[in-house]
Amino acid sequence: MSLISEIEHEHAALTSIRRDIHAHPELAFQEQRTADLVAEKLQGWGIEVHRGLGKTGLVGVLHGDRGPGTRTLGLRADMDALPMPEHNRFAHASKNPGRMHGCGHDGHTTMLLGAAHHLSRHRDFEGTVHLIFQPAEEGGNAGARAMMEDGLFRRFPCDEVYGMHNMPGMPTGVFGFRRGAMMASSNRFDITVRGVGGHAAMPNMTVDPIVIACEMVGVLQTVISRHKDPIDTAVLSVTQIHAGDAYNVIPAEAVIRGTVRTFSTAVLDQIEAQMRRIAETLPKVHGGSGELSFYRAYPPLINHAAQTDFASAVAEQAFGPDMVRREIPPVGGAEDFSFFLEEVPGTYVFVGNGEGDHREASYHGMGPCQLHNPNYDFNDALLPVGATYWVKLAEAFFARA
Repeated sequence: MSLISEIEHEHAALTSIRRDIHAHPELAFQEQRTADLVAEKLQGWGIEVHRGLGKTGLVGVLHGDRGPGTRTLGLRADMDALPMPEHNRFAHASKNPGRMHGCGHDGHTTMLLGAAHHLSRHRDFEGTVHLIFQPAEEGGNAGARAMMEDGLFRRFPCDEVYGMHNMPGMPTGVFGFRRGAMMASSNRFDITVRGVGGHAAMPNMTVDPIVIACEMVGVLQTVISRHKDPIDTAVLSVTQIHAGDAYNVIPAEAVIRGTVRTFSTAVLDQIEAQMRRIAETLPKVHGGSGELSFYRAYPPLINHAAQTDFASAVAEQAFGPDMVRREIPPVGGAEDFSFFLEEVPGTYVFVGNGEGDHREASYHGMGPCQLHNPNYDFNDALLPVGATYWVKLAEAFFARA
């Protein structure tokens, strides 16, 4: 692996930044301390900073010494943490109870800072890099969309935009790419079933919404098994049923909740339409009524082919073909970077976080601790890797004819 020597020499400093961010996690749209730290670093390196996009988001504008030119590149890192406890006991564990950097956004932010510092000292290009530090990726809060609504790409136009995420279980520093659909859409639903409540000893005097709801859970599975093309991947999971408060009372209402994941909007449209028919018609068979509330959180993340090929070629040239995996399998999780890719061509990159041996066994069990796990920690060995990759990508972008 060929790291940029200047970045490699700053490994300890980057580790210190990353661990400071990890120790002070902030939730969606509350990333004030993190944004302050990022802004201070960027300004100290002579990078123009613009704040207040998507509440706590910010953009660093870095012009090349050959002039701003007309070519613009967007590089994005997410800053928010998760509303979950941390079980780690190392010195940089969360100091904010109930909040944790359990997805590695502390590392993503630090890698982009490392690249920004290097690029600020080596501006031998014509064009502009927009360093996008985004809030509120987690939990369907759509910080990417919030930044766009505040004029992100109008004020800071990007010819292409790139994002990166660590991936536990992939070997440390190995890069993963995929053309087309890489991550699923994320969607939530509530189905309200209404009947007629009454005494549990006289069910004939009621319209039992629990019976209807239980039947509906089974029927909903036919949306996937019988109404969708089997070639198209999709998941419909019922995760909650809420009804009733007493042992001897049949309630008047039951609520079914769950999630739908798809890799195309067309399939999602089809699934939502069929779910709505079931929710509205099945209760009528029993004399009740029903309605569907369907919330589309994040669209599927669709990588652009040309930009994916370019990004993977940069990784191969920088780190060697053995450190690059093309066409990795799609992931069922969701990412609001998908909103960026609906407007600007680009791609989303995975980089391996390793098998877990960067974590000390005395603090927790070993192994590839997955994202959103209370024992997760970002692998600091990736910091110069990710920073080097961003620099190499920027250099290759501006060197292209």
